[in-house]
Amino acid sequence: MALFFDHAWFDAQLAERGLSRTVMAAAAAMSEADLTLVFKDQRELSAREVAAFAELLGVAPAEIARHAGVSTPVPGGGAEARIADLERRVAALEAELARLKR
Repeated sequence: MALFFDHAWFDAQLAERGLSRTVMAAAAAMSEADLTLVFKDQRELSAREVAAFAELLGVAPAEIARHAGVSTPVPGGGAEARIADLERRVAALEAELARLKR
C-alpha cells in the first residue's frame, strides 16, 4: 500500500492545469474507483501509472513517486514499452471523449 499519498499536492497540480481526477484516471487507463482508492491511500500506483501521471502533469516520475508514497516504483523501460503505453492511454482518452460526447 502507498505510504502517505499526498492528495493535496496532486489536486493542486491538476487544478493548475485545469484538469480533473477523471482525466487523470483516463490518462493512466484506471477506473475512477481505482483512482479514488489511490487518493484515499488504499491502493498503490504501478510504475506504469506513475509514468502516466508524470507525463500528464509534466513532472519527473520520481516526483510523482515521492508524492504518491515511498514504496511506489519509479518506472523504467525502453522506448517500445513507452510507445505501447502511450498508444493504450490515447485509446483510453479517446474512449472517454467519445463517452462524454454522447
